[in-house]
Amino acid sequence: MKIILACLIQLITLSAFAQTHPIPSGIIHWSELPVTKGDHRESRKLIQGTTPEFDYFEVHATTQEKGAEPKPPHAQKDREELIIVKEGTMKCTVGNQTKTIGAGSVILIPPQEMQAFENVGNGPLTYYAFAFRSKKPMDLERSKKAGGVLILNIDSLSFKKTEKGGSRKYFERSTAMTDYFEMHVTQLDHAGPSHAPHQHVETELILITEGNTSMVIDGKTYTGGPGDLYIMESGKMHGITNVEDKPCSYFAFKWR
Repeated sequence: MKIILACLIQLITLSAFAQTHPIPSGIIHWSELPVTKGDHRESRKLIQGTTPEFDYFEVHATTQEKGAEPKPPHAQKDREELIIVKEGTMKCTVGNQTKTIGAGSVILIPPQEMQAFENVGNGPLTYYAFAFRSKKPMDLERSKKAGGVLILNIDSLSFKKTEKGGSRKYFERSTAMTDYFEMHVTQLDHAGPSHAPHQHVETELILITEGNTSMVIDGKTYTGGPGDLYIMESGKMHGITNVEDKPCSYFAFKWR
């Protein structure tokens, strides 16, 4: 009886850990993330949970040291992925496409597409991986019509100057898991807000790549620097500010 009871307790505990919960608005600080080390590589888990649109949403970061053996090609059965290169040089193969890309480059990977990433630079390769599964049925045909696999080397994207700095558009389209997905980079050259606080139905994430910022979300102020990730729930009033009189840059992406 004691053995059976112990097993039941263990199963209940494991089940509780396996459950995912809504991801709250706030910030994840790169410097505070626990690091899991392996053979010539390390990983960091940023978040895992649900959003109004996704019944599964996860963000992690992987670092491959120079000379690390890439993992064998694999595919996600029912999850879409977005990859952002943080540092280094990556040789990526997704489906029938192979490209070499650098920091600031982005890959959008529909479900069921084979993928493999290799460090081909002279230093470490670090990249963020965003994996998500819609609460609605995935639509591979919609993804195909919108362009399917997307590999965007930062060198191929134009930078548009603005009064406050500039921006770089990555994509605005539907995907297998979203009706709408938009992604861009904003640069603010001087201290001050990007724009007035605003709100929208989409969930939004902002990933800081350069400089120091503050973000007001639903009346609460957070601060973030390179590698940090802001999360804004659907409908939350928010606004980002460059807190120093020197450039800051960040990825902004939202979906519905």
